[in-house]
Amino acid sequence: MVALNRIDAIAALDDPVRRRLYRLTTDRPVGRDEAADLVGIPRSTAAFHLDRLADAGLVTVSYRRLSGRSGPGAGRPSKLYAAASADVVGSVPERHYELAGDLLASAIERSEVDGVPVRDALAAEAHATGVELGARSADLTEALTRCGFEPADDGAHGVRLENCPFHALASAHTSLVCAANVSFVSGLAEGAGDPRESLLEPRDGHCCVAVRPRAQ
Repeated sequence: MVALNRIDAIAALDDPVRRRLYRLTTDRPVGRDEAADLVGIPRSTAAFHLDRLADAGLVTVSYRRLSGRSGPGAGRPSKLYAAASADVVGSVPERHYELAGDLLASAIERSEVDGVPVRDALAAEAHATGVELGARSADLTEALTRCGFEPADDGAHGVRLENCPFHALASAHTSLVCAANVSFVSGLAEGAGDPRESLLEPRDGHCCVAVRPRAQ
């Protein structure tokens, strides 16, 4: 399970009614009518709050006929809400230490199975994970933003990364984490279909990686 750093999602849970509705969705998918009855609020109010939870990425939406019947006369499918399969954490600036921990654990396992150095295994795991996450995004900017890098145009067809989502680890284990970061961003670019390359460009107060056009 991946944990998402989503300040907007945490803000969505600030409302007590919304928190009660969210708890209902953690056990099984629930519809608007059932949720309204269980919480004791009008159906329209339940629908509003459930849709807000969906917009924040806290719940997923599906449609199913609750009667179990199909065909003419079976009625319209009900809109069901279920808690998303991701934990939500919050930090400012954005950090993703759970992702770093998952990559390191996977690298150790790969190292033992394949008999390769841990650093090589970490680079491979970071790149593969980056490809997977990049493929889920509309472009590289979206992928980098979702991972907490805060990308900004550097004015030369490249991207500078204003935030390091692995800051504390990178400070303590610079060469290991920054090398993995290069592989991770490279994977994001590949998955998002972006032809640019990721390079190690350490700068105080910023991520150690930059994205640049490939040399001709």
